[in-house]
Amino acid sequence: MGVEAADTVVTTDLTVGGMTCAACVKRVEKRLGRLDGVTATVNLATGRARVSHPPSVTPADLVTTVEQAGYTAQLPEPPRQEQAQEQGKGGQGRQGEQLAREAVQRQQLLVTALLALPVLVLSMVPALQFRNWQWLCFALAAPVATWGAWPFHLRALRGLRHAAATMDTLVSLGVAASFGWSAYALFLGGAGEPGMTMPFTLLPSADDGVAHVYLEAAVGVPLFVLTGRLLEARARHGTGQALRSLAGLAVKDVAVREDSGAEKVIPVARLRVGQVFVVRPGERVATDGVVVEGNSAVDLSLVTGESEPVEVGPGAGLTGGAVNAGGLLLVRATAVGADTRLARITRMVTDAQAGKANAQRLADEVAGVFVPVVLSLAATVLGFWLGAGADPQAAVTACVAVLVVACPCALGLATPTALMAATGRGAQLGVLVTGPQALEALKHVDTVVLDKTGTLTSGHMSVTAFTAAPDGIGGEAALRLAGAVEQGSEHPLGRAITAYATKSAPQEPLPAVREFAAEAGRGVRGEVDGHVVAVRSPGDGLEGPLARALAEAESAAHTPVLVLVDGRPEALVAVGDMVRPGSYRAVDRLRRLGVHPVLATGDREATARAVAGNLGIDEVHARCTPEGKASLVQELRAGGRRVAVIGDGVNDAAALAGADLGIAMGGGTDVAIGAADVTLVRGDIEAVADAVRLARRTLRTIRVNLLWAFGYNAVTVPLAAVGLLTPMVAAAAMSASSLLVVGNSLRLRTWRPVRGPAPRPHRDRDRRRNRGGDR
Repeated sequence: MGVEAADTVVTTDLTVGGMTCAACVKRVEKRLGRLDGVTATVNLATGRARVSHPPSVTPADLVTTVEQAGYTAQLPEPPRQEQAQEQGKGGQGRQGEQLAREAVQRQQLLVTALLALPVLVLSMVPALQFRNWQWLCFALAAPVATWGAWPFHLRALRGLRHAAATMDTLVSLGVAASFGWSAYALFLGGAGEPGMTMPFTLLPSADDGVAHVYLEAAVGVPLFVLTGRLLEARARHGTGQALRSLAGLAVKDVAVREDSGAEKVIPVARLRVGQVFVVRPGERVATDGVVVEGNSAVDLSLVTGESEPVEVGPGAGLTGGAVNAGGLLLVRATAVGADTRLARITRMVTDAQAGKANAQRLADEVAGVFVPVVLSLAATVLGFWLGAGADPQAAVTACVAVLVVACPCALGLATPTALMAATGRGAQLGVLVTGPQALEALKHVDTVVLDKTGTLTSGHMSVTAFTAAPDGIGGEAALRLAGAVEQGSEHPLGRAITAYATKSAPQEPLPAVREFAAEAGRGVRGEVDGHVVAVRSPGDGLEGPLARALAEAESAAHTPVLVLVDGRPEALVAVGDMVRPGSYRAVDRLRRLGVHPVLATGDREATARAVAGNLGIDEVHARCTPEGKASLVQELRAGGRRVAVIGDGVNDAAALAGADLGIAMGGGTDVAIGAADVTLVRGDIEAVADAVRLARRTLRTIRVNLLWAFGYNAVTVPLAAVGLLTPMVAAAAMSASSLLVVGNSLRLRTWRPVRGPAPRPHRDRDRRRNRGGDR
């Protein structure tokens, strides 16, 4: 992701380093928000900040502001540059850098463990405490408390310079206080005497009058936190598997077929629109394109979620990343780089993971004041214990335990890890969401407004009947004029009529159309061979054969289209569409989920009710213009409904944008997809039910995560304050809380939708019968 401009607002993505907890997230957002006109959303799990700002604020200003807050920041490199660099480095890049960082973390953890384990064993097992054991432990603990915990000390000092307190501040103070008290006890408190032994207990105590050493806390805190960080980083790395899988679909090199017939292998970044490239059996399709030669079966499962291979031949469209499972194909590139479908999918998943749910915003607000409150509480605990006449070591121990146990890591990870796992899993199932708000809206949807053509039906129409007026210009002439004027239309009805006219007279090309105009939801008109030709939905007043043809088309649930030449009805065309195989089960599953289906179409009443009755939809709104669909959505929302709209065309864009949730079919127009919150990549309406179930499961996971995160602090902080937790146990509990939250989120990666048997159509009608389609 780089920099995008939209009117007077610019969106910039930054990679932010050094963040360790939700308090860091809140601090970065706050500092960026102080700039005029700037708003920022920071994601702890991805280490990314998405910043909206006016053009007067430059990306360099944003980087400087983040650095002034005590963190590192940089602009992501352009995709092609990153790709070239990764190829130049032999496949290394950001992933290699991450592996290098993990290697350093592992090395530091290994050394820390080797030094810390003897200290833990000797401190916990009194029977092993030999003469002067405490001095050996002190010698082993010193490197751990300094070098092993140095990342925490460094970030704490950096935050101190910027008047900021984070989780690292708590850990650093806890380690320093434990080690400092132990040094005092050894040198001045009598704990350094030869032969001294110290019993191990989970509760702080000092009954023998000798100051105890808490070296096990000084080494245990950094050991457990470093271990938790490494495991947490690996787990969070797993939540981003979807993006890495999508990136893995990209082809690096492509064989281009030149005009001479020779092949030349070039980097895919140099491929241009219009070039023809070769896809051999077993290879991935390099980019979006159209087959110009060859026949094969193509596996689209990694792109659309559909496991069944699709047969393709000349003229068939292909998506980059698909696998050629059959013969040799020659493909002409139609989109490259950021314009490909795979790139758009990757961009949508990235954008979704950059957002925040409402629950996470609350957690961030809490985390923003949490660390200062904990520091105040720790000082209060220390003062209270000392003021009450308690032993100083017990007071220090309680203070340190409060500092260590009150880490807001789990709060910062509760939502983003679940969102990353859910959006990644959704992409694998062919459901793309624009962000957490879409997931929240999906959960609460109780009404779904369905378009018909291209949504409930396949949109692949064909002419089933053609009836000419008996005293007109003749069927052949009327068909030729209708096919000509429909050449300018992208609607499935128009394409079907043009294809039928071309097939009827393959030797005669259709004449050109002038002054073409399309009226959304009505039809098209234009001038052909000196005649004003209109192809539109028929009204009332037809007589004779045209009236009978209209009645027959409606009874068969076909769409009737009237052809007018110079204002006179000349023919009636019946066009049929097929109900998508998954529409029956999709509507049934939505009802079982408590979602009320509504059919809104521009088609005639009889045709619309025929399809609705077959699918079991009770509420039908026919003859809906684009404005009518948008008004219907507003009426439903005004009545207290939570409305989702599913559509695929330009005429659905207004309704999609005005709904609580807009859902676009992946094969629909760019306008519809741009106005929608959710896109069904695999073009299967049944994925809507999958999306609803995934959203409900995700938000349930987020609630459990936040409940654990808040509950953990609500229980452990008071226990530490009254002296019922040692710092070592507090460190282990703190690390475990973050791991439990991340582990719970990772369960979403294996979520699978449960589908029952497909219900039978509500009418005793052949499922293969053609259905109607709306303009």
